[in-house]
Order: sequence, then structure tokens, then C-alpha cells
Amino acid sequence: MKSLMLGNEAVARGLYEAGCGFVSSYPGTPSTEITETIAKYKEVYAEWAPNEKVAMEAAFGASLSGTRSFCGMKHVGLNVAADPLFTISYTGVNAGMIIAVADDPGMHSSQNEQDSRHYAIAAKLPMLEPADSAEAKEFTMLAYEISEKFDAPVLIKMCTRVAHSQSIVESGERNEIEAKKYEKCIEKYVMMPGMAKRRHPIIEERTKKLIEFAETSSVNRVEAGKDKSMGIITSSTCYQYVKEVFGDKYPVLKLGMINPMPVEKIKRFAAEVEKVVIVEELDGIIEAHCNNIGVEVKGKEIFGCIGEFSQNIIAEKLGAEVDEGARLNENVPARPPVMCAGCPHRGLFYTLKKNKLNVMGDIGCYTLGAVAPLAAIDSTICMGASVSGLHGFNKAGNMADKTVAVIGDSTFMHSGVTGLINVAYNESNSTVIILDNSITGMTGHQQNPTTGFNLKGDPATKIDLESLCRAVGIKRVRVVDPYNLKECDDVIKEEVAAEEPSVVISRRPCALLKYVKHPGPITAKSDKCVGCKACMKIGCPAISIVNGKATIDNTLCTGCGVCTQLCKFGVLGAKEEN
Repeated sequence: MKSLMLGNEAVARGLYEAGCGFVSSYPGTPSTEITETIAKYKEVYAEWAPNEKVAMEAAFGASLSGTRSFCGMKHVGLNVAADPLFTISYTGVNAGMIIAVADDPGMHSSQNEQDSRHYAIAAKLPMLEPADSAEAKEFTMLAYEISEKFDAPVLIKMCTRVAHSQSIVESGERNEIEAKKYEKCIEKYVMMPGMAKRRHPIIEERTKKLIEFAETSSVNRVEAGKDKSMGIITSSTCYQYVKEVFGDKYPVLKLGMINPMPVEKIKRFAAEVEKVVIVEELDGIIEAHCNNIGVEVKGKEIFGCIGEFSQNIIAEKLGAEVDEGARLNENVPARPPVMCAGCPHRGLFYTLKKNKLNVMGDIGCYTLGAVAPLAAIDSTICMGASVSGLHGFNKAGNMADKTVAVIGDSTFMHSGVTGLINVAYNESNSTVIILDNSITGMTGHQQNPTTGFNLKGDPATKIDLESLCRAVGIKRVRVVDPYNLKECDDVIKEEVAAEEPSVVISRRPCALLKYVKHPGPITAKSDKCVGCKACMKIGCPAISIVNGKATIDNTLCTGCGVCTQLCKFGVLGAKEEN
């Protein structure tokens, strides 16, 4: 059966058809839908792990037991999982193991633009890179064959455009794979120095065999072109852009296996054209490989290493015309992200700004507290860095009465709790604010260890944040409602003034959760409004000034009431009050 699928859905379908039995991931855009989709297949065990390192280690354990396994993450998540990644490369696998990593060129939802191909090279692991949904499914199934044939976990590199675009995929039946027998093998799986030294030469020999595979595999294919004045080597979405711009005008070497890359196939391709141009997003990985094997190419000097490409960019840089039907209109109005109307984080950030506090931020939708008019965050680095950074900032800078950290409930479980342990252990006079909105908000409402439900929505063990914070050594633990500005103000002032570690839990569920019942939009008495714009200080998208008077958009307002606490003139209030 043929159907349209997102690239992420196609990966999940490939996992299912290839007989995958175990999936563990941490949600991270643009990779999240792979795990959400595979969880719908009852034949596959699937879970959300607290972080990517745990997910990868769990997937390795499943592979070791004899079951085909998978873990998925975004590019910065691979940083978290890098520790097991490099050593699992040495041990190899029992049953096949796949690691999907989704890069984000253009940084649509990420704090950096790193290129995950570097990890494949550094860890000496095979990496496949599909260019559409059909290849996403095909390469996923192939990855298990490669994993088991070459005794290695296989990386599948997705990116935002492949992960979130649709193309036709042909579905097949599930191939039930008999579990491999687990056999104890200390020399292979116990990576103490003496064992690891003997494994390293095996990995180098594996790389040679993988290069031989890359020379003949159909994932690396040459497409003929009429004009041999230029040959193009490319992969992933860049391949799609090249074909849209040039069709079959120029010969194209389309690489589906991005590590290790073939040598002789590239040399033969280059010998048949007058010049070779590399079209690849971000870093010059293919270009560097070509230079290393003595093939003269042009690439980054033409395209640069920043941001996403498009049909227009390819055409402009290579001097081609794009049909109007294929041309992208990039002159669209900017739509900067904002916290939703009724977002529980808004009142808390307003309070932090009002008290002129330094705020160490973290990764989540609450990072939007950094934008105007709140502008209440001083730094955002990576998941968990707010808590660890706060400790260093206060220990070195002696500004504990002026500085706090904010971190979401899911992010706290991901990597914030270890930072809090450090705060307690080293007696850091620091105040950590956990923004508990009862869900993993930024990536689309996934469950986490604090919500009481697992990936499939079944009841699960619920971590009690207050008890956890006390258990690691924090004596001062307070809970506030971020809709109550006075309560937030009083508690935060008390805690930053206290000369010991403390935690404030700002607890209110995400306004977009289906089970949350809102009181309904408030109204504005325009005749009372003096145009002071105090209500605009919280940056709520439901509030605007029209003809100098405050106006409420009833289609957006949830009735949270935060703005009513800012108005001194009784302009804003619930319907029954007006």
C-alpha cells in the first residue's frame, strides 16, 4: 500500500517492518515523531527516557539481549549521548541497533547548528542519510542489515526538511525477527583498557570493509546528465534542490551513505566531468573527503557553511534559472515565536523582571522569556545548564541575592537534577525555580517522569519534585502559582534573600493541555483605560492597544487573570465584573 508519510513516520514504518522490538528516545524536534509513531505499533515496546544518554544505553542493552533496537534524538541530544556512542562503536552489537539523529539547519528550534556527520566520523560508525520519506523507510531497514553484518550501531541522519516533509512510501508487512541468543563475551563487551585496546584494530578493519560496501551499495548512485561541464556530488535535501533546479542536465553522484564515503566511485565520477561541485548544507564534510582522496572540488567557497539551502540559493550560486512554479518566495513576513496566551510562565517571568534578577535560563518554551517585553533571561546554553551555571555564577560572582535559575520539569529530570545535587553538595547559596507545567511543552506535549503517564498514555510512576529536591539535600522547597503575582513576588524575594540553597516550584499546567479548563476571556472597559500600557508589560498576545486603549482578543484570551493584577484602573476583568 502506498501513502504519504512524513520522513519521521517513514523511519518508524521502517523500524516496524524490519522487526524492531525496543525503542527508547527523548523527545527533541525535529526527531520526536519517529518515537511517537512507532509507539502506535503494539508489537514494539517504546518509551520516553529521561534523557538521550539513558535512551542510547537502554537501546544498547536491548541489542545486547538479542532484540533489534532503536533510539532517536536531535543533534544536540547526540551531545548528551556521546559518551556511550563512542564506546558502543568499540563493542559492536548483538542484534541490530539504529541511532537516528535529526539535524536542524537554519536552527528552527535549536540553540546551535552543529553537523552530526562529525560524530559518525569521530566514532567510526556508518551513517545513512535519506533524501525523502521513501528513502527514510528503505534506509532504516537497510541499517539493521548493515548493523548486524558489520557489527556496529548505525546512525541515520535526518534533518528538519526530510523529517517534516511528506512523500510517497510503499508499506509492507512486518518481518518478525527471531531474537539472537545472548552469549557472555567479556572481551567484546567489557571495555576496560586491556579489552578496548584489542577492539580498536577490529574497528579500523571494520571501516575498511564499510568503505568497500560504500563503493558498490545502491545507496550511493550516479545519475547521468547531458552536460558534463559540471558534475555535482550531494546528499539529503540538497539532492532534491539540485534535481529541482537542474533536472537531468548535469551528472549527479547522490550519496546515501555519508560515512564512510566511497573513494573509487568518487574518483571515477570526477574523471567523467570537467569540474566537480559539492552541494551540502553546513560543514564541508563531503568536500573534505574529496580533497583527502585527491579529487579537486569546489563547495564551501561557493555556498558557505551557514543555514539551510533552497532551490533559489542553488540556482543563484550556480548560475541557473528557476521556473516560477518551483521558485520559493522567501519574502514572507516574520512571525517571531511568543509564549501562548495563558502561559503559566508569563507571570513568573514578569516577577523576575520586576525584581531585576539575573536569570540563568534553560532549554524549553520558557526560553521565550528572553524576548521583549519580558527580556528576563540572561543565558541559555543547553539542557540543565541553568542550574549548574547558577552555582558557578553565584560561587564566583557572589550575586546570590540577585540571581536565580529557571528550568522546566522535563528538563529538570533530563539533566537539571545533577546540577541541583551539585548545589546542595557544595552548599551553594542559590535559588532554582522549576517551571512545572505538567508536560514536556516545547516538543509537543510528551509525557515525562513527573507527569504520571508513560509514552502510551498509561499510568506510570510519578516523580514527586518536592520530595526529590529534599532528598538531594535542599531544605527550602516552596510551591507557587504563577498566576498569582503577589505570591510569586513574596516567595521569590524570601528565597533569594535566604542564605542557603532553595527551590521554588512554579506549578500550573500548560494552557494548551486538553484537560485544562479555562474560565474564558476577560473583557476590557475601554472607557476606564488611560492608556498607561501597564498590561502590555507581560507580552500577552491576547492584549493589544487600539486607538490608545487596551483591547482583548477573545479568540486568544484564556482568562488567566494575570493582566488584571497589573491594571490599577479596573479596566480588565472577568465578564461578570464588567
